Amino acid sequence: MLVYLSLAVIVFSGLWVQLDGGYLRNSAQDQNMWEWFFAVTAKNVLELNNPFTSDLQNFPLGVNLMANTAMLGVGIPLFPITLTFGPTVTWAVALTGGLAGTAAAWYWVFSRHLVGSRVAAAIGGGFCGFAPSMISHANAHPNFVGLFLLPFIVLRLIRLPGSSRPVRDGVLLGLLVAYQVFLGEEPLLICAVAFFVFAVTYTISRPREIWASVRPMATGFGVAVGVAFVLTAFPLWWQFFGPQSYQSLEHGPVGNDTAALTRFAGESVAGDPANAGDVAMNPTEENAFFGWPLVVLMIVLTIWLWRSVLSRSIAVSMFVLAWLSLGVELVVAHVETGVPGLWKLFAEWPLFESVLESRLAMGCLPAIGALLAIATDRVLAAAASWEVRQLKLPLRLLWLGALTAVLLPIAPTPLEAEIREATPRFFADGGWRGQVEPGGSVVVVPLPSSGDARALHWQVEAGLEFPLADGYFVGPNGPDDKRGRYGAIRRPTTALLAKVRESGAIPQIDEGARTDALDDLRYWRADVVVLPRGKNQDALRDTVDLLLRSPARYVDGVWIWDVRELTR
Repeated sequence: MLVYLSLAVIVFSGLWVQLDGGYLRNSAQDQNMWEWFFAVTAKNVLELNNPFTSDLQNFPLGVNLMANTAMLGVGIPLFPITLTFGPTVTWAVALTGGLAGTAAAWYWVFSRHLVGSRVAAAIGGGFCGFAPSMISHANAHPNFVGLFLLPFIVLRLIRLPGSSRPVRDGVLLGLLVAYQVFLGEEPLLICAVAFFVFAVTYTISRPREIWASVRPMATGFGVAVGVAFVLTAFPLWWQFFGPQSYQSLEHGPVGNDTAALTRFAGESVAGDPANAGDVAMNPTEENAFFGWPLVVLMIVLTIWLWRSVLSRSIAVSMFVLAWLSLGVELVVAHVETGVPGLWKLFAEWPLFESVLESRLAMGCLPAIGALLAIATDRVLAAAASWEVRQLKLPLRLLWLGALTAVLLPIAPTPLEAEIREATPRFFADGGWRGQVEPGGSVVVVPLPSSGDARALHWQVEAGLEFPLADGYFVGPNGPDDKRGRYGAIRRPTTALLAKVRESGAIPQIDEGARTDALDDLRYWRADVVVLPRGKNQDALRDTVDLLLRSPARYVDGVWIWDVRELTR
């Protein structure tokens, strides 16, 4: 476990050595968003506010934190760290602890309930915690890194059919599932799909065991559902039916290209970012990338271990999840084959429609780790046998050498980190205080979004003492449209300023545009409009000057327009 922790620290070493200003390069704007989640959660806990909501962005409507990946199960326990050292430290702790904790949890389960060899369990656990897809998500998604409860949920489910105390075990399972809801719901759903395939395959192989296990399974599972329901009913109601809730978040067809199964991840020893990026959405969504040596080894192990019901069930789960991850249509090296994928059967199901199907490949990780552990355990046991010792065959050395050849190419490399752009003095030194009154908001130009969420960090640096118009979050597509979208509903001025930022061209400003701008500022209850340094800032400044018929003032490193007389 110390080795796992050390490896996790090495992976995030670029972040740990510069906690005062470090930023994971491949996180895009996600680090800003996550640090905002952690900071707002700490503020809500300290002030005894509702932890499921905040109006500090998307003012005045606010953000439904339960409907976002706020990860309250980490943010609330770590709120003293956030308040004392800042959200960047919490971000680093969550990511580092997530990788190490996931590996350690699977090692614990494997070593005590699957294999007799600690070495075999360590290899399997290490793969589960540091697989390429885990490292990819470690750039930006702690909810897909901190999977340390899933091994114990799986263990409880496996033990439930033969339990002599199903009520107690059901309570424990319910508590684990409830807590996982506050760590990450999508990983829980993927885990449930993988376990369902495993359980069905195992049951079909052992039909005589069904009737003896029905009663404890039904009792324990019923208790678990009851416990989880009591603990999560209100938070889930808030998520799906509360203020700023949404029902689904569609991403379109985003299945894995079959080439993604055999290529090496961009941040692995043998990886090339350009080659990986060719078949991945972005560096944070390299959800397969097992490498062809591991794929070949899994096929060999499946054939070798097929006679074992347990191993066979694990292998079937692995292959089915890989198949599901290919999406609604099989794509081979960018070529659309027209062959329907297995995911086509489930793509429109409730909850499933919001899943990025490429992520289902992550359901293969525990299965691969388990097969590696089982195979290693068998080889080490065989190496200790009298027959092998008599032949003086270095079986142990040969096997560990083969594993090294397979796993070393996909071993992680340290994630790239850079120094974050300094916060403008206007926010860092408190210059905003004379510009924002209680009940008012700050409008940053262009308005914060998934493409530029720096304003969230500036708001955190200013102590979260004022709200922002717009932001980076997930919310409804409209007042009567419960489809999810990234960011606020675009108002006319938001769209206009975004277009100017991209083009650098000053548009023709007529009275209609000025009226829209005034309506939008009043909607946002804006007190001050702020333009920081950035892309096409001169064109943006001239555009806002024309919209407001007032020149900007340069204050503490930013251009500002005091609009209180227009909005109050």
